[in-house]
Amino acid sequence: MLRTTSRNNHLPTYAIVELLMRLEQYDNGIGSYKDHHLKKAEVLVKTTGGVISFPEALIMQQFENPDLINDHLLLETISSFKPIG
Repeated sequence: MLRTTSRNNHLPTYAIVELLMRLEQYDNGIGSYKDHHLKKAEVLVKTTGGVISFPEALIMQQFENPDLINDHLLLETISSFKPIG
């Protein structure tokens, strides 16, 4: 189960990068990390391939205990990917 976190503008960027690397197994068009910003409880991440939305709690889960993130959560997340173009 994902843990909710307090509002935090200092998310661990490397946890976002790690999630992007994990998602590449499903879609190698996602690309590399460029930037992110927090919008409510979601994090919009710009990549070299487009934009993807992550729940803030998923990023914190990747930071705190990545083994608890299963394929189902990753597939839910990848469905928000919007490629460039």
